[in-house]
Amino acid sequence: MDKKDPVGRRGTNLPAMGDFNQSVILDAIRRAPTGLSRVELSKSTGLAPQTISNICRRLLDTELIVEAGRESTGPGKPRTMLRLNPEGRYALGVHLDPTFITIVMLDLTGSVVARERRRTPTVTNPEKIISQISSSLNKIIDRSGVPRDKIGGLGIAAPGPIDRDKGTVIDPPQLIGWHRVPLRDALAEATGLPAFLDKDVTAAAIAEMWAGGFNGVGSFIFFYMGTGIGAGLVVHDEVVRGSSNNAGEIGHIVTDPAGPPCFCGLRGCIAVSCLPQSLVQEAELLGVLDDTSMGSDTHTIDARFTELCNAAADGNAVALEIIERSAVRISRAVAVVANVLDVDRIVFGGPFWKRLSELYLRRVPELLEEARVTRSIHRITVTGSELGEDVAAIGAACLILNHTLTPHPEALLLSG
Repeated sequence: MDKKDPVGRRGTNLPAMGDFNQSVILDAIRRAPTGLSRVELSKSTGLAPQTISNICRRLLDTELIVEAGRESTGPGKPRTMLRLNPEGRYALGVHLDPTFITIVMLDLTGSVVARERRRTPTVTNPEKIISQISSSLNKIIDRSGVPRDKIGGLGIAAPGPIDRDKGTVIDPPQLIGWHRVPLRDALAEATGLPAFLDKDVTAAAIAEMWAGGFNGVGSFIFFYMGTGIGAGLVVHDEVVRGSSNNAGEIGHIVTDPAGPPCFCGLRGCIAVSCLPQSLVQEAELLGVLDDTSMGSDTHTIDARFTELCNAAADGNAVALEIIERSAVRISRAVAVVANVLDVDRIVFGGPFWKRLSELYLRRVPELLEEARVTRSIHRITVTGSELGEDVAAIGAACLILNHTLTPHPEALLLSG
């Protein structure tokens, strides 16, 4: 296996494994930005030349790949290069967050071709919000001009807990009234598209795997900084979801034993010491922000948090201390998860990340090194995602591309 492609998959020449082999070939082509020839595909996948030829012909006929010119790769005649056809298939992704609802459409290469973002209603009535999402999805499809039969499906990212198998959202902390809401099936029915549901932090990690370049390779933790804070977990290029698909709930890691009491009975958990709402409350208590009793809805918190970060950037010493303390607390949580999983990389991202990025990237790496068990064995990098605020929505759409393009080992389980 090429060291530059640590996650390449090998195919099998068993005749019954056509669908798996097709995914292996698509995955290999996806991971080669300049394309691959049929000969290179045979070498990288282990598949017989005739199998490669048959599958590539089918992929060309269905417009999932295109021939992209000829290149000379050594002695002999130039070889025809094969690349993904961006217009061969599309995917929709929606991220339901207590503050914003984001919808994206990706082409087959993972590029965003359409986007819409709107505030989540402060009255979190499930039927009303689902109706608004459904309307927005159908509008973005119509505006894009993409035929519906070219859209592979709809991925949905939602705050946990979720029941991924049933497609339901189960009592997220800041979506009041969302008790076992069948979000997946409701949106599938409204759009006529197959749909998949996953946790927002998991979707963010998947986005990084698909579009994050080197950040998304190997073993890493995606620390999602949004209305809530969670961790998407990837070990050896495989997403870790846990037995109920709700891995990554880190809200009750204690980061400040002397911190405020949490409803779980402990003190200084992430849920009460690191969230934007907690930092805003701290800023009001210390006089950085006027305590205007503006309310605690997510939109108000978003605006007030921006005020706090702006004050820190402008040199307000107390505001800077608040953000510094939050970096120390987050570093402790990062160290706990990094020590458990022994990863190569920490990636930060999400809607609130940009406002914290400069200070966090200056402070977190050194703080993490002090608490990391394996610091004398290997280095760990700390970086920010390049995918912006839409990372969870992009990851949701990548659920569909992943289903189309990535080989799934369970396909190799032959029935008797």
